[in-house]
Amino acid sequence: MYFFLTSLSILETLGISAIIPVLLSVLIGRKTISIHACHTQCFIYFFISSSVFLLLSVMSIDRYLAICSPLRYPAIMRHTFCVQLLSICVAIPFVFVLYMVILISKLPLCCYIIDHFFCDSTAILKLVCVGVDINFFTLSAVISSIFTLVIPLIITVISYMFIVYTIVKIPSEKGRQKTFSTCVSHLTMVSIVFGSAIFIQIRPSKGYSILTDKIINLVSTAMAPLLNPFIYTLRNQQVKDSIRDAARSKRSLFCKS
Repeated sequence: MYFFLTSLSILETLGISAIIPVLLSVLIGRKTISIHACHTQCFIYFFISSSVFLLLSVMSIDRYLAICSPLRYPAIMRHTFCVQLLSICVAIPFVFVLYMVILISKLPLCCYIIDHFFCDSTAILKLVCVGVDINFFTLSAVISSIFTLVIPLIITVISYMFIVYTIVKIPSEKGRQKTFSTCVSHLTMVSIVFGSAIFIQIRPSKGYSILTDKIINLVSTAMAPLLNPFIYTLRNQQVKDSIRDAARSKRSLFCKS
């Protein structure tokens, strides 16, 4: 679990490092970005986002095995296997997103004013010259979303269906609460990340405000990584015990001095 949490933190750190500095520069007045930098930012954002989707689904499988098959868990989730799962979570989005960015970089632009705080693919497509056929790009984007968003979501939902079924069968109420509490942090992050992504994907094409799009993207790019440390640490009993012990030791030292 901690291996995947560390990987998730690294991915989110890389993701916000590509978005937030540009956002801050826009806020202080520097509102230009080169075409190559824009494409690079677009690649990093969607590569990290897709990797996070896959990693969250892997973490749901990890929770499923830990709760539903605790005796087999140490034999299955070995370090080598965890590294292999992480490699898959990174390799698949890298191929898909790189291909998509190459496609979008070849589209002719008739306007160079992007109505967004970062180079989102949807905002870039609005700059494409009228009459240019983007159906192939749209089809490729749908196929990419199936592998990087829909399938991970289905895996996560199925995993938690088995988890809930197992928790319900636990005879004691205290045992059910304790077992379910181990999933709350992951469920919270899944709700934020997948919820914002699904909202963007299924939003109506007409009567939709670009401001809403910006707010949802801001939540997924900045708020989720910001809340992640609090969600996973404050819900962890070991972290709570460590903080409590540290506070007691400091209080004791202060009294002695």
